[in-house]
Amino acid sequence: MKRRGPAVLGGLSASVFRFWFVSSLVLVLLYITSPLVSTIAAPTWEGFTKTLADPEVLQSVWLSLSTAGMAAGLALFFGTPLAYVLARYDFPGKRFVESLIDLPIMIPHPVVGISLLTLTGRDTWFGGVIADLGVEIMGTTTGIVAVLLFVGLPFYVNTVKAGIESVPPRLENVSRSLGAGWAQTFFRITLPLSWRHMLVGMIMCIARAISEFGAIIIVAYHPMTAPVLMYERFTAYGLAWSQPVAVLLILASMLLFFLLRLFSLPKGSLS
Repeated sequence: MKRRGPAVLGGLSASVFRFWFVSSLVLVLLYITSPLVSTIAAPTWEGFTKTLADPEVLQSVWLSLSTAGMAAGLALFFGTPLAYVLARYDFPGKRFVESLIDLPIMIPHPVVGISLLTLTGRDTWFGGVIADLGVEIMGTTTGIVAVLLFVGLPFYVNTVKAGIESVPPRLENVSRSLGAGWAQTFFRITLPLSWRHMLVGMIMCIARAISEFGAIIIVAYHPMTAPVLMYERFTAYGLAWSQPVAVLLILASMLLFFLLRLFSLPKGSLS
C-alpha cells in the first residue's frame, strides 16, 4: 500500500496557504478602507459645504498645506547634500548618522515637541541666539515648520539617497574627467537622473507633515493646523463636527499619494 500522508498534507497545506493569503488580503483591505469610507460618507452634503465655507477650517487647512510645503522646501535645500554624501561616501560613523536621521520616525511625536522647546528655550544658548534674532518657536508658524521639518526630513533624505544610489557613479566620474566641476556634475548629471526621487521625497515629506499632531500641540496649539482643529472640534462638539475636517484631510492625503504613485512610475510607463 502506498503512503498518501505527505500528498494529503501537501494538498491541505496548499489549501490552507491559499485561504490565508486570500482572507488576509480581503481583511487588510477592509480594515483600511472601511473606516475611511465610513468617515467620508458620514457628513451630510449640507454639513460638508458649510465646513468648506468656514473661514477657520479653510485657514487651518491652508496653514497645514503651506507649512508642510515650506518644510519640504527646506528638506530639499538642506537634505539633498546630506543624501548625496550618504549615497556616495563611506566614512566612520555612517551607520550612526543614518540611525540619527531615522530617529524622528521612531520616537513618540510629543517627544519631538518637548525636544524642540528644550533646545529653543530662553534659558539655553541657542534659544538666546534665536531670540536675539527675533525668531520665536512657541505658538508660531515658525515653530510649526520646525516641527514638520523634523518629522518629514527622514522621508526626504532616505528617498533621495536611494535615487542618487541608482545613478551609476561612473557617469559622474566621466563628467569630472572631461573637466566638469563637482557642482556642474551634480546639476548636469546627478540631478537630472534623480529628480524624480527628489520630487517623491518632497511629496512624502509633505504627506508626513500634514498628518503631524502630537508634536504640534506641544509647540504651537495656536495657530491651529487642520489636525489640531479637528481634535478641538471633536473634544468640544463631538464626532459630527470633526468628521468634515477629517474628510478634507483624507482627500488631501489621497491626492498626495496619487501624485506619489504617479511620479514613482518608471520613466515612459505613462506613454
